[in-house]
Amino acid sequence: MSLYVDIEKRCGDFTLRVNFETDKEMFAILGASGCGKSLTLKCIAGIEKPDTGVIRLDDTVFFDSAKKINVPTRKRGIGYLFQDYALFPNMTVFQNIMCGAGDKIKTREYIKKFFLEEQENLYPAQLSGGQKQRTALARMLAQAPRLVMFDEPFSALDNYLKMQLEREVMNVMEEFENGGIFVSHDRNEVYRLTDRIAVMENGNIVDIQSKHGIFDAPKTLAATLLTGCKNITRLEKRENGYYALDWGIRLSVLEQDVQAGKAYQYAGVRAHFLELSCEEKKDEENVIACEILRVIEDTFSMIVLFTNKDVAEKTGYAVMTYELSKEDWQRLKDKPLYLKIPADKLILMEK
Repeated sequence: MSLYVDIEKRCGDFTLRVNFETDKEMFAILGASGCGKSLTLKCIAGIEKPDTGVIRLDDTVFFDSAKKINVPTRKRGIGYLFQDYALFPNMTVFQNIMCGAGDKIKTREYIKKFFLEEQENLYPAQLSGGQKQRTALARMLAQAPRLVMFDEPFSALDNYLKMQLEREVMNVMEEFENGGIFVSHDRNEVYRLTDRIAVMENGNIVDIQSKHGIFDAPKTLAATLLTGCKNITRLEKRENGYYALDWGIRLSVLEQDVQAGKAYQYAGVRAHFLELSCEEKKDEENVIACEILRVIEDTFSMIVLFTNKDVAEKTGYAVMTYELSKEDWQRLKDKPLYLKIPADKLILMEK
């Protein structure tokens, strides 16, 4: 299914302005809490009415402010999985699914498909988190939706249950060929579950790329931060290149980035892309002599927080992050640490 969304909606001091298209794919909207992700889904579903714009699924217009079209929610044929699953508390699993299926035969098919035979007479309050989600998924898909939408369905779950339910959503989407929209603030979720990602900030989509593209080369500061980059600096263009204001070093970039002629405002490098450099090469370009501020033991790695040792006045310089294996840290922990920023791993941003 091809979905086209170009809408604007004002809510007090907040304004939602989104424009995107999807086509038989799992499309993600990634953004911080309160940026407008859920509001976008509600507008597509017809729960909220935009002020202006157009929403169209294939040749069916759901909303067009100029033509005064606003199709009711029940006629849009959209499956919507809410954060809390929105099961009817006074109905059993069987009754909830039948609300989507419409008949008992189809209901029993979906109960079997989602392994809910032993729970079909239970009420939502008697179900585990996984059983609730499977019931909600079964109810949503039993109505044969034209498009499915997921609104942070794993936000309240522990990691073990989250991984189980992610696999169930993957299985569902492999069978559902029309595509869908997945909303989350968790970069790892959207990377695992979707094909293309839109980054939303303050009601606006600031970057849309394939999931690989947006993690390898995010175009904006917001996208870089939301995809998990921990090392960011402001840039100042100088005669001999760029100076990293927050890292205290002259920054060498790839020749192709220089020739691009763009006015880069920020640079970033991911914590696991930093490379060790020998002490004898500490004057090499893009190398920082580290003053270690704190070492944190994570589950399977070590995280080193550091700043530039060679900067006489530390005030205002950023704390940077280096992530390495526990084995490598045991080998390096008593030695001077020099870290090189590879020019080909730099993320350069104009805004």
